[in-house]
This record gives sequence, C-alpha cells and structure tokens, in this order.
Amino acid sequence: MSDSSDTFRPFDWTGAQLRLLDQRHLPHRSEWLACGEANAVAAAIRDMVVRGAPAIGIAAAFGMALAARDGGASAAAGLLKAARPTAVNLAWAVDRIVARCGPDFAPAAVLAEAQAIADEDLAQNRAMAEHGAAHIGKPVRVYTHCNTGALATGGVGTALGVIRALHGHGWLQQVYAGETRPWLQGARLTAWELGQAGIPHQLVVDSAAASLMAAGQVDWVVVGADRITANGDVLNKIGTYSLAVLARHHGVKFMVVAPRSTLDPDTASGADVEIEQRPGNEVTSLAGQTMAPADTQAWNPVFDCTPHGLVDAIVTEDGLWRPAVDPQPSPCRAPTGRTARSTGPPRRPAPSAARAARPPGQPGQHGPGRCAPALTRPVRTGPVPVHAATSDARESAAGHHRSCRRLPDTATQAAAHPGSRPPVPRA
Repeated sequence: MSDSSDTFRPFDWTGAQLRLLDQRHLPHRSEWLACGEANAVAAAIRDMVVRGAPAIGIAAAFGMALAARDGGASAAAGLLKAARPTAVNLAWAVDRIVARCGPDFAPAAVLAEAQAIADEDLAQNRAMAEHGAAHIGKPVRVYTHCNTGALATGGVGTALGVIRALHGHGWLQQVYAGETRPWLQGARLTAWELGQAGIPHQLVVDSAAASLMAAGQVDWVVVGADRITANGDVLNKIGTYSLAVLARHHGVKFMVVAPRSTLDPDTASGADVEIEQRPGNEVTSLAGQTMAPADTQAWNPVFDCTPHGLVDAIVTEDGLWRPAVDPQPSPCRAPTGRTARSTGPPRRPAPSAARAARPPGQPGQHGPGRCAPALTRPVRTGPVPVHAATSDARESAAGHHRSCRRLPDTATQAAAHPGSRPPVPRA
C-alpha cells in the first residue's frame, strides 16, 4: 500500500490574505507570514519564506488573486515573475492566470484559477509518487537532495512523494538526505518531513555523497527540478549536477520528478537559462553567525544544470517523460552567466613521467589499487571481493567518460606552464 497522502500544505488562503509557512524558521519553530498584497507575496518568494518550484507557483497565483482584488493584476504579473527567475513554475502560474483571466482580471475568476492551480498540483504529486515508485518497483536505498516534499509543493511532494510511496509499498530500505548547503533545506526541512512521516532516514554531509555511493549504499538518487528544458536538461538546486556525475560514475540510477508545469518547451537547453545568484553572506554565515573572515567573497549560484545524458528517468504526473528533440550534447549555462565550452574533442595534457610509468590500478590512477569506488559498486550477494564491479556500473562509467571532458591535471599543467595557476571562479 502506498503512502502518498496529503499531510500538510505550506500555504493557507483565509479569504482576505495568503498565509505562508515561514520555512526559514523550521524545524525549530512554526511561524506563518500573512501576505495581504502582491508585493508581500513577491518579497516572501524572493526571501525564501516559501520555496520549491511548485509552491512558488502556487504562492504567485494567490498573489495575483490579491492583486486582482486591489485592481493591479497587470502590474503585479511582472513583479511576481521577477522574484525568482529560474523556477519556471512561477512564470507558468502567472502566465496561466494572465491568459485565462486577463485583461479584466475579475477577482473571483483569478481566485478560482489560483485555487485550481493548487488543487491540480496536489493531484499531480500523488500521481507522480505512484509513477516513480512503480518505475523503481523493488527494495532500494535512495539519496535525495534539497527539499521536495509537501513544504515545496501543494502537498505530498515530487521526489519526496516518490520516497513516501516507496515506503508505503515496503520498498524503501533507507533514505539518505543531503544537507544541502547553504540553506540546509535537506537538514532542516527534508529530515523534518521524513520524521513527521515516520520514515527511517539518515542525514548526510553534501561532500560525503561520493563516499556513500562508493560504499555501495545507494541504488537511486531521486531529486526534483525547477526547470526542464526542451532537450531534457534539468535545472535544480545547486549540487544536483555533481550528484548526477557521481551517480553515473558509480552505476547509481538518477531520477528527476517534476510536474509538467516544470517543463519548458520554449527553451532549447540549459545553456539558455539564467542561473540565479544570491548574496554571498548566505555562504559566509550560518544561522546569523559569521563563519568566514569579514572580507571573504563568496560565489553563490542557487541552481545548476544537469545535462539530460546523466538522467535515467524523468517522471511527471503522466508517467515517464522524454524530450521530443534529440538531446544532442550541449553546454549548460555556467552560473556566472558564461556558457561553458564544449565544442571539439577534449584536450588532455600529456601525463607526467611518474604517472605514465605507473601501471593501471596503482596509487594515483583511477583504479582498484587507489580509489576503487571510482568505477565500482559492491555486489550484494555471495562472498565476492568488496570492490567487485557490476557490468552495468562498468558500462555506465565507461560511457560517461567517453562523453565528458576530463579536467586537466593541475600538477602537469603547472609544470608545462610555470607561474600559471588553475582558474578560480569569480565571486
């Protein structure tokens, strides 16, 4: 029996105001912020009182209802859409109301449309939960990132909804929740939701994900999405891309769960999407306490882009989704606003004499003698060596290395170009 029931929702329409559960204070205290006008809703979205692509879209829809009541819906549309530019659900919800209720924006009609968006999202999440669980269909250990549960949606959740359904079917052996710096949505919100649902889980430091996969403790990575472009590139919380690379490297399956409203058929690829940058003090401080020297600059993109080739399954309310266009290899847009270079064959520096003399598998190489987990996962049955690899893992890793560019060896680069140093991202 599945467990994708609706337990709570992060918003409440009172008839005169939109109340939003202030997620910045969870799990320590529960506070609701009352928004009586569209400007307040836009500020709540921008300041992450409410977060998660579906929940942001729902909040914006009710913000349009407040604006229609006050006679300023046309002006509010642009204000709300600008609050957070990467999440496509935000623009989708506002544009839907403009298309169906404009140009008159009768208050009753706008409110009814906002309520419909919220109700549809809940039904879609329940459907996605079942589709995702059915696709996996067996006992698994799952790693998830950020928060994709009821707090981020109209109820149940996207990726976390699939996890709840797996738990209900008896297929969930373990959940690992990445902490998700710098806002710690995994530590604060996902762990809280899992605890409320009675689902066994462990919190993981983001940088421990590779070691966890290398130990053979993860079967699927299941995440949400803020935008999926026409070619299947996935824009999601920063850190998703690195998890996808790690998953492919270790033969772990990677699933993205998102409603069709997150699909963006008008954007060709992730290279065309603006990546939101947030203030550096979100990185240099924690819970109001400064953690870095006062003059430290920080680079703080909120999202990254995962190429479609690293994704094994995209699940919507209609089941598995595949891009209509052939997802040719293409660069995702760098968070700095520059597009990463990806044309032509990768250029690799010649190995140093010491590295060239080492046989495969010796320290310094990506082989079983050094970091065996790089291409392997333990086989779960029989008395086999700890670092034995499955054929699927080998094939997956081999395919990944054929299609991805290896970063230059910095020691070799330095020897070849004295006085040079590897590039550092600008703050």
